[in-house]
Amino acid sequence: MKKLFSEIPYIEGDSIVLHGITRDDADSLRELTESGAVYRFLPTFLFEKKYDSIEYVIDHLYDECFRESIILGIYLKDNGNFCGIAEMYGFRDEIHKISVGYRLLERSWGQGVASKALSMMIDYLYNETDIEIITASTMIENRASARVLEKNGFDLVVHAVPEDWGYEEPTITDKWIR
Repeated sequence: MKKLFSEIPYIEGDSIVLHGITRDDADSLRELTESGAVYRFLPTFLFEKKYDSIEYVIDHLYDECFRESIILGIYLKDNGNFCGIAEMYGFRDEIHKISVGYRLLERSWGQGVASKALSMMIDYLYNETDIEIITASTMIENRASARVLEKNGFDLVVHAVPEDWGYEEPTITDKWIR
């Protein structure tokens, strides 16, 4: 079994691949972080929005950020096009728990990419690490993300609870577990 944070995972599926983000992804990552449609359902304190320079973010993603979360690029297998990011965060080693999330470029919405990426993360976490509990949180308005979680076997365990997502007021979220 691999220990989380011992390496940057490379996870290959039938049609997409999850792996480390490089400077070659700077324009696509910039497009993702500048999309109001993508970020309307996300916390304000995300690593990729913490700095003005996308290149700085990429250069420090696996030193500064890697201690707390694993952020991987989501790429189409056939052409290598960047679709978005997959994240594993909130690691609790003592109870073998981690949370997951995903963000896609708008042009990748509705194509099953988020569902495939989540399925691959689940398979990796359960079969190659000692993770036993996977959780996720969504804003209650984000029905698309909720459907992705449901398709991947997550159960809604708490509905409409306040959570600190970095905004002035608590964010009302749904909590999911698998």
